[in-house]
Amino acid sequence: MIGPQHLPLLLLFGLMLPVTAMVPVLPDFTAQRFPGLGQFASHLFMSINMIGALLGAPIAGLLSDRLGRRKGLAVAALSINGATLLGIAWAYANTEHYGVLLALRFLEGFAHMSALSLLMALGADHAGKAGLGARMGAVGASISLGVAAGAPLGGFVGGLDPLWVPLAGGALSIALALAGLIGLHDSAHTRPRMAAAEIVGTLRRRRQLLIPLAFSFADRLTVGFIVSTLSLYLGLVIGFDARQIGLAMAAFLVPFSVLTYPAGHLSRHLDPLLMMVTGSVLYGIFLAVLAFLPGESIATAMAVGGVIAALMYAPSLVLAAQYGGTDCRASALAAFNMAGSLGFAAGPVISSVLLAFFGLFMAKAYAPVFVIIGMIEVVLAVTVLVLARRGYLNEQATAS
Repeated sequence: MIGPQHLPLLLLFGLMLPVTAMVPVLPDFTAQRFPGLGQFASHLFMSINMIGALLGAPIAGLLSDRLGRRKGLAVAALSINGATLLGIAWAYANTEHYGVLLALRFLEGFAHMSALSLLMALGADHAGKAGLGARMGAVGASISLGVAAGAPLGGFVGGLDPLWVPLAGGALSIALALAGLIGLHDSAHTRPRMAAAEIVGTLRRRRQLLIPLAFSFADRLTVGFIVSTLSLYLGLVIGFDARQIGLAMAAFLVPFSVLTYPAGHLSRHLDPLLMMVTGSVLYGIFLAVLAFLPGESIATAMAVGGVIAALMYAPSLVLAAQYGGTDCRASALAAFNMAGSLGFAAGPVISSVLLAFFGLFMAKAYAPVFVIIGMIEVVLAVTVLVLARRGYLNEQATAS
């Protein structure tokens, strides 16, 4: 039987499935469904989702820490997430207005990120004897496993009919809400109720939170690039179909998800900051060279990139939960997700602008875009390391 300490992990896994399930069918929901859409408008389908998430994360985190409870808010967010996914399926089949689809994607992002932040906080609340590192490694593994499974699943289902992807995702999210209503439990540890201003002030004083937030922004910016520009590149330039795109994403996400949990354990023995910086530099190099590889080498390269990515993700989750403390954990993790959402939203936008710019005078515009996105990861990682080592982010947080 699934206990209350394990159910948040299962719900996180299910919540993430529809996210990457939409990636292989991105062309179907944009340019192929609405002829005449430009690069920016096509990329906006992924970015608008994360713009909604930018609002959902802080609202959910502040409400949770203010009320001292998470379960009811998580169940509500899961229900709304399911309803908007079903709405996207309806809009795809019935409307000729792209704006309707974008509006529903915005609401889906709001609900999805609210549920994600609350379930992550619930998962951290139930940390046992193994400690926060192991627990956040398990949280990260649940999230990344869901992301990894969603890509090939979306490729398979979307290959039959793109409409089935949001339909299945909506039904799944409603089922998760029911499971949460029955089985989720708030932590027995009583958290003091804090005013919103007090929560924000506490987080501002914990300057070390800027470290995992900066990494979250950079890492998710590259994810936004991968699920939009890389997906379009594989389909339009390399010639992959939906199943091949899904398999390429899975080649990256499966090793990433499998190694996230051990990376969480490893962060208890190694410097988490050094793990993140090393991984980020290697990851940036991986992205930069990806556009220069032939199609038959893409899957292998993506698998290597997934191994590298695992070195970054778990330590950043550990530090976000640690620096937030028990009093402001939901808000700290919401801030972590908010920074990630901002990066995810920026990734497709930056990529589309760069593609348009280089397309003015280059026949192969994708290559310099890949290089620039990779170097953003490297430069930001090195900058954060320098600032941390010089003590600019050296204020000690209240950890637990």
